[in-house]
Amino acid sequence: MPTPYPKEFRADVVAVARRGDKSRAQVARSFGISESCLARWLRIADRDDGSVSTSAEPGSGNLQVENRELRRRTKQLEQENEILRRATAYFARDTLPK
Repeated sequence: MPTPYPKEFRADVVAVARRGDKSRAQVARSFGISESCLARWLRIADRDDGSVSTSAEPGSGNLQVENRELRRRTKQLEQENEILRRATAYFARDTLPK
């Protein structure tokens, strides 16, 4: 198992990568780490910071879970709205003059 990098080093690499001046590959090369290692560090840092910026990355699933929940809630609200619309029409029919 490789020796873990110090937390300060990781924080510096993540800070440089987040600035966006260089691509991930360039940042990883300049610090002597692999691009996949940098991507993992960024995901971990985003998760620890509570950031949602990684939720759009494949495999994280946060955005997909949120979208699924929102679609479910939208469908439920549309069904409730339809029920209320039909109930209103039913009761309005009884109150209209003949």
